[in-house]
Amino acid sequence: MLPSPGVNTAADRTRDMSDSDGRTAYEVVVVGGGPAGLTAALYTTRLAHDTAVIDRGGGRAAMMLDTHNVIGITEDISGNELLATAKSQLEEYGADVRRDTVTDVTRTDGRFELATTEGAVTAEAVVLATGFTDARPDPPLPRTGRGLHWCLHCDGYMFVDEPVYVMGHTDAAAYVAMILLNFTDDVDLLLRGAEPTWSEDTDELVRAHPVELVTEEIESMFKDEDDPEWLGGFEFADGSRREYTGGFAMYGGEYNAELADQLGCARTDDGHVAVDEDGQTSVDGVYAVGDLTPGNKQIPIAMGEGAKAGIAIHKRLRTYPKPADQLREETVAVEE
Repeated sequence: MLPSPGVNTAADRTRDMSDSDGRTAYEVVVVGGGPAGLTAALYTTRLAHDTAVIDRGGGRAAMMLDTHNVIGITEDISGNELLATAKSQLEEYGADVRRDTVTDVTRTDGRFELATTEGAVTAEAVVLATGFTDARPDPPLPRTGRGLHWCLHCDGYMFVDEPVYVMGHTDAAAYVAMILLNFTDDVDLLLRGAEPTWSEDTDELVRAHPVELVTEEIESMFKDEDDPEWLGGFEFADGSRREYTGGFAMYGGEYNAELADQLGCARTDDGHVAVDEDGQTSVDGVYAVGDLTPGNKQIPIAMGEGAKAGIAIHKRLRTYPKPADQLREETVAVEE
């Protein structure tokens, strides 16, 4: 049951808490408002910890026109609708959801100070859910979710027996093109005038598969005649014209790890923030979840990571159970 109006929730208590320098003091601050961060905040809030979410807006989930692979969520729900509902849930339970940007984070005297564009807050534990930004290829491009897609595991189902493209020239692009053959036998790999940068082994492999390599740059695109919101296909610099239902852009991206780097969190060789099974980073009290961490970039996986981090933080911060000796000492102290 959600808190009733007038109940003194965790966030109500938090907003009355300030440290000696006037900064709002929380037990937990989550940086980032995607599915991973919001789930972590939901757990810490419902486990009675003063929690804030500081979200600058945007992100990969916000770009989704339809939500796929989330059990219980119908596919007509957009990413923005999903996130807005989650934030409303958090606020009803008492979390403080703030539209703001964290610009700097430091650790002092066992607490974390987070500077934002609206001021500063402190926390006993920090969750970094700042995500990953995909590198977009040059235009012309269709609309994201209507012919341009970023997640094979989310959207491959949409292209069963349909003509599909992959843009890119790396090992990752070649492998996505080959994997798409599990859905359709009509797969083009669009190099867009670039030379392949994949390995010799990948080159041998991709050329052995029924994937067509299209070397020419895209000149323009055209819309689907039956549904103008969707891509119809591309026209290329050599004058050729190819029809596609949609496809995937594979140009890498950048982990939004500036705050993790400020804190000295270890990174993996491929740029992820390194974490243990509970999302704990190499810095005590700092957790990372979602696209910032290793593993598949999926909403259900991100939610699971957020839940695990939230529970781990609760175990770290909760008051009880206490050692029996400590309880006896406290009882004696009160009686005296």
